[in-house]
Amino acid sequence: MKLLLAASAAALLAACSPETPAPTPAAEAPKAAIGTFGLDTAAIDKAVKPGDDFYKYVNGTWLSTFKIPADKTRYGTFDVLRDKSENDVKTILEELTKTTPAAGSVQAKVLDLYNSWMDEAAIEARGIEPLKADLDKINAAKTKADIIKIMGTPEGSGPIGMWISPDPAEPSKYTVNITQTGLGMPNRDFYLDKNERFVGYRTAYKTYVTKIFELLGDADPAKSADAVIALETKLATVHWAPEKQRDVQATNNPVDRAGLRKMIPAIDWNVYLEGLGLGQQQNFVVNETTALRDGAKLLDTQSIDAWKKYLAFHLANDNANALPKAFDDANFTFFRKALAGQEAQRDRWKRGVGLLDGLIGEGVGEIYTAKYFPPDSKAKMDELIANLRSAMGERLKTLEWMDEATRAEAQKKLSTFDPRVGYPAHWRDYSAYTVEAGKLFENIRNGRKFEWDRQVKRLGGPVDRTEWGMNPQTVNAYYDPSTNQITFPAGILQPPFFDPNADPAINYGAIGAVIGHEMGHGFDDQGSEYDETGKIRNWWTAETRAKFKEATTKFGAQYNAYCPLEGQCVKGDLTMGENIGDLGGLEMAYTAYHLSLGGKEAPVIDGFTGDQRFFMAHAQVWRAVIRDDALVNQMRTDPHSPGAARGSIPERNIDAWYTAFDVKEGDKEYIAPAARVKIW
Repeated sequence: MKLLLAASAAALLAACSPETPAPTPAAEAPKAAIGTFGLDTAAIDKAVKPGDDFYKYVNGTWLSTFKIPADKTRYGTFDVLRDKSENDVKTILEELTKTTPAAGSVQAKVLDLYNSWMDEAAIEARGIEPLKADLDKINAAKTKADIIKIMGTPEGSGPIGMWISPDPAEPSKYTVNITQTGLGMPNRDFYLDKNERFVGYRTAYKTYVTKIFELLGDADPAKSADAVIALETKLATVHWAPEKQRDVQATNNPVDRAGLRKMIPAIDWNVYLEGLGLGQQQNFVVNETTALRDGAKLLDTQSIDAWKKYLAFHLANDNANALPKAFDDANFTFFRKALAGQEAQRDRWKRGVGLLDGLIGEGVGEIYTAKYFPPDSKAKMDELIANLRSAMGERLKTLEWMDEATRAEAQKKLSTFDPRVGYPAHWRDYSAYTVEAGKLFENIRNGRKFEWDRQVKRLGGPVDRTEWGMNPQTVNAYYDPSTNQITFPAGILQPPFFDPNADPAINYGAIGAVIGHEMGHGFDDQGSEYDETGKIRNWWTAETRAKFKEATTKFGAQYNAYCPLEGQCVKGDLTMGENIGDLGGLEMAYTAYHLSLGGKEAPVIDGFTGDQRFFMAHAQVWRAVIRDDALVNQMRTDPHSPGAARGSIPERNIDAWYTAFDVKEGDKEYIAPAARVKIW
């Protein structure tokens, strides 16, 4: 089952007066972390007109000279901070090694888990022994019931995935969601698209699957690989496309246990659920109904032997990083090199930090925030969030396409937004997570089971609104429609996103737009389906919803036309929510920035007006270079548009950008006023 110097005239005059003692020098103002005021002006390509290619104007010099590190598939602003976060955690680990943490403490578990990852000799010595018990069960399977029993465990694989979240019908309680899964490659396109690039991916995948079977000692690796890929291709054929998976109404199908059996009859749900600790669970939300139904049917139409090969491959594939180097290398060659163009494997310690994030992330986060997150950053973020909320409220008052009934509901939802900054109020209890020195495989499996059991235990109880879905050291932010909460981990609250010493225009254009973006998710094509309590409820009038749909369709077309590689374009439907968040967030941040000026004119700094600095900061946040294969992968699987689109398309729809950079008809990025999209 598949988680910125000015000399004072007064001071100069005083210094020139022999009768007046020299004054005590004023304390030097704190400097921005980047440049003189928070913007990397060295990145600007002055040969490019802002109205012809704004993203390149702001970032062109950097884009043309920066080389992606061999161990990365892309590099940009987010990656700068991710590197910093990794190094900060490395420092924490180095300091921990100089201490003797109490047995069973979070610190001890963090250290033991990391050391078990770094002990490559122990991993090699164990070979595939950690897989033996599971392989024996798979090899002994003789019936469909045996296959279902193996699938219905926290470590099992198959066409059924589960996760636990607030119930969209009653958000104060938890429910079990059932979703499509089971593919080895990212999604159905990688099996079915006839484009030459995807044909190449399939060839590389066969090589990889064959290699895994060789390493497992299979009698006929190529034949076994063919069986797995044939089965997965059939599964891919019935899978929903990622853009369809974004349909809130289509994926919200509540059923009881009897309804589940009727909807997906090919699964013995009593056996499956019992193995997952869900034997008493009666209510579920089924997501991709037909995909789950038809995927489960493959248990009847495909041979038991094919399913045994499938389970054996996925067992090794899912645990490749805990197995000897040959498995890990094969996994890297396909998933990172073939699918994403990465040239070299990352340093092992970096990958170890990633492992900690995934299994005991809040344990690390508690140490991280105490060491690296200044308390005043939270206070300043709280102020920015309040300003953005006020800006959103002001914008809601003047939206011409929204009627009064819907406007009142939108204001109610905005007023109940629950922002969280830096780190959670309560830290996760890892006392039930067993970590053993020198046993990486078991530590990873125990971590996965710990998390699943922790989620299952919440069923029947009230929703814990203090829980976070990201670690404090994570460089990201998110909105949760089921709780109407926006969360900003400490990791992203650093330059260039957030710098207390930077020019306000920079902070509003960077972190301000991120705050607005997350608020915007509450009103995007998905978030707008949820009310202020997190319940899926239609709080829109039909007329207003139709106008919203008209605007979003128009906006999506702008992204559909963005094709950074021949034959490979952004999918406007897949990226719609993030695109709406980007545009709405930038609009909100711009309004908030001007509210913060209190009617005064922003100063000109280094020749740039406040509005220019604001928009440039936004475009610079999204600068990145990315390998072609990674870009293709992103456009087929990721609901986020490429950075070049995120740092330019929203601006083209905002009138103030045209004024700030004197963009006129005839400039390449000019959009006529009537064609500009106004949503939030």
